[in-house]
Amino acid sequence: MAYMKYIFVLALAFISIFSITAQSDQNPAVWSHEVNELSAGEYELVFKADIYREWFIYSLYTAEGGSMPSEFEFVGAGETYELLGKTEEGKTYKKYTEVFDVEETFFKDRALFKQKIRLLNKDVKQIEAILYYQICKEVCVLKEEVFTLSLDGGEVVLETKELDEKSLAMTKALQLDLKNKFKLSEGSLNQKSAANNLWMLFGLGFLGGLIALLTPCVFPLIPLTVSFFTKHTGNRSKGIKNALLYGFFIVLIYFLLSLPFHLFDSVDSQILNTIATNVWLNLLFFLIFVFFAFSFFGYYELTLPSSWANKLDSASTKVGGVLGIFFMAMTLAIVSFSCTGPILGGLLGSTTLAEGSVATNLTIGMTGFGLALALPFALFALFPTWLNSLPKSGGWMTTVKVVLGFLELALAFKFLSNADLVGNWGLLKREIFLGIWIVLFVLLALYLFGIFRFPHDGPKQKLSPGRKLMGVLSTAFALYLVLGLINMASLKGLSGFPPPDFYSIKNTKSNCPLGLDCFKDFDEGVAVAKQTNKPILLDFTGWGCVNCRRMEENVWSDPSIYPMLRDDYVLISLYVDDRKELPKKKQFSFQYESGRIKTIKTIGQKWGTFQTINFNAASQPYYVLLSPDLEVLNSAVQYVDTDTYEEWLKSGLERYQLSMK
Repeated sequence: MAYMKYIFVLALAFISIFSITAQSDQNPAVWSHEVNELSAGEYELVFKADIYREWFIYSLYTAEGGSMPSEFEFVGAGETYELLGKTEEGKTYKKYTEVFDVEETFFKDRALFKQKIRLLNKDVKQIEAILYYQICKEVCVLKEEVFTLSLDGGEVVLETKELDEKSLAMTKALQLDLKNKFKLSEGSLNQKSAANNLWMLFGLGFLGGLIALLTPCVFPLIPLTVSFFTKHTGNRSKGIKNALLYGFFIVLIYFLLSLPFHLFDSVDSQILNTIATNVWLNLLFFLIFVFFAFSFFGYYELTLPSSWANKLDSASTKVGGVLGIFFMAMTLAIVSFSCTGPILGGLLGSTTLAEGSVATNLTIGMTGFGLALALPFALFALFPTWLNSLPKSGGWMTTVKVVLGFLELALAFKFLSNADLVGNWGLLKREIFLGIWIVLFVLLALYLFGIFRFPHDGPKQKLSPGRKLMGVLSTAFALYLVLGLINMASLKGLSGFPPPDFYSIKNTKSNCPLGLDCFKDFDEGVAVAKQTNKPILLDFTGWGCVNCRRMEENVWSDPSIYPMLRDDYVLISLYVDDRKELPKKKQFSFQYESGRIKTIKTIGQKWGTFQTINFNAASQPYYVLLSPDLEVLNSAVQYVDTDTYEEWLKSGLERYQLSMK
């Protein structure tokens, strides 16, 4: 019982990893500022933000052609004061974005900006600065933060401004007379999507653990270990308890292996996330996974030092009790490493490719892996007669290892593809990548059908029905890839693994998503909708919006959705980050509910204000269905899955058709 308190402490640690703070996603960045006097007439302006977990803000200097960078407007600069050098930034992180084919720079947890200034007019007592930025998680929200900084520490004096008649008229012109207005909510489906992602990773880890059970390093240990607990303890009840405790420790060990990724915060972004951004790390992982694959093919065996297992085995015998069982579980983890190591490597690779916190993803996946590995030890201890139904060890386990080897090779080329994309070498375009995968799965099918063999294969035997079935499935998957290569299949099931559509030998670009007809002016689009008697899909988007591109590439392109967008709706795409200036006569001022007045100078600011006024929303992507007479046909949606989006579009069409009768 003395050891139970340690188990209790570990359980509390497990719970704390997944605890949710009280901070709301509705206010994901809290800003502050300060002024440091450097010398007479020279100051340093400091702007800080505490960023809620999993949200991030793009740097001022993120790569061109990617997401919209942050931007400062220092009001009065060049007139009453001058800027000394560029704005400096605090710690930033980098990550490669396939959608834009660039390495982007961003802040997480904390943002810091510093700008030095020199006064040209000594009577200046305060400085106004405006920060334009987007803060992102599943969606990106365009924000503006207005800072008024007192240089002498005195009270800030805010100017009282009033809108002129022109601005009042232009603001009123942006106000739509919406009918049948639904509740236009933001973000509710994104939380559901994030939860689904975690369940997917848990399932992936659990599947990896089940596969590991079928390998020669683990499978033969099941009856031996269960028999030890149920027959050699002298008490069946005690044996079952010990076997269950053994299974618990297996889960605990794989969970504990993920904890360093939480404890060392820098590991999360500086190492794991750079797997997707650093050429050399991608190449290193490519070589590691090739190395794993050939170990599964039987050319060599991966093992941890045998002395580790011997020492742990000896300790389990000497110590006994609960701690002894823990050492037995550790021994299993080390002895089975030659088979579980490459599978865990694949799990690590999958978590870096998934969205969200890499450390949390890894913990979820590792826990699922440990649970699957521990399950048979507990179940067979409870029902020992089931041991008689276990298949005998044999050549089928070698087949499992070879199949895993081919899967490791396929994953290896994903990392090589990342390196190629980051380096912009143009060596592994989408067609070439798919061609390599086709060759791999054809070779796997040939192996399964007995056409060729590997060094560790036993004597040639008659093919089992299971091996034939796996060969057929491998052939079918290769054919699926061939159809995708010639654009007869969408390959949506592989979204995120092959290079993006634009990274293609036959790359073509359109001014509208997927070559659709679209309008970038609201009034022009409404006029066409009235002429054609079609409903409107109002798409608030951004040139630098990653999830907007993902929706277009993965959801809009779906065969069940694309025809509706092309034939049944008038698409109006309003880009809220378009920084082209409006003509002077169309620029105006807008007053928020807080009383703050903002000058609308660009096309993006106009459409962002339009979205705020009419839909009380500021994030993208944001989709609204309207009739030509501005009747709202359904509630707004944002970043959702294909099935949800299809049902949403169909529901809007049905409501519009009913209103026409």
